[in-house]
Amino acid sequence: MPRGLAFAVLATSIALIATGAVAQDRYARAGVQIAPGVGGSWLMEFAAPSGVVLAARTPGSPSSIETAALARQTAPAARSIDPRHAIDPKFLPQEVAYSGGQKPGTIVIDSKAHFLYLVGENGTAMRYGVGTGKPGFGWTGTHRVTRKAEWPGWTPPAQMIARERKKGRNLPAHMEGGPANPLGARAMYLGSTLYRIHGTNQPWTIGRNVSSGCIRMRNEDVTDLYDRVRVGTKVVVL
Repeated sequence: MPRGLAFAVLATSIALIATGAVAQDRYARAGVQIAPGVGGSWLMEFAAPSGVVLAARTPGSPSSIETAALARQTAPAARSIDPRHAIDPKFLPQEVAYSGGQKPGTIVIDSKAHFLYLVGENGTAMRYGVGTGKPGFGWTGTHRVTRKAEWPGWTPPAQMIARERKKGRNLPAHMEGGPANPLGARAMYLGSTLYRIHGTNQPWTIGRNVSSGCIRMRNEDVTDLYDRVRVGTKVVVL
């Protein structure tokens, strides 16, 4: 082989080796990790944008998918949560023991503790967290659910409109139902009063004295309660 050609071949070989090393280093940084059970030659089946292999299969068995182990990654730093938007876990729905004496199917509201109970069978009840009347707007009594509505419209009473106007806040004469409506996803109207059990677009207020007398719940909770009760259900507010 002529000397010039030999040098050219040698230079080309060195360049290819260097290129392969760079490529190998580049892909090694992606942190790809294959599960112990996936051996031999394999093909990437699914991959995250970061290059971590999610699954692999052997070329000879196209129908046999073997899951690859994900490379352990550092968990992202937790985002801080506005304290106003945090809900105490005790106000989330849960089944509890009940011995209050009301019949199954009755709704009992403990305004001071901010709990609503739907009395069940065998000494149990489903308990939900609620927001209740702010100072001067609390009340007690017994009524029945006289109407139910999904995504109800809101017509503020004249007293509320006047009261809020003095605070510099102008309320609409009427607001159609929807996510922005303060009555939330569902409403159950109590007797002939202006009070309702309803949802809210401010779930962080659950567990507080915040309303003008209505009982507010998280939208997902009021929807669950709505599906469980019927018109005529007895409601006891303590």
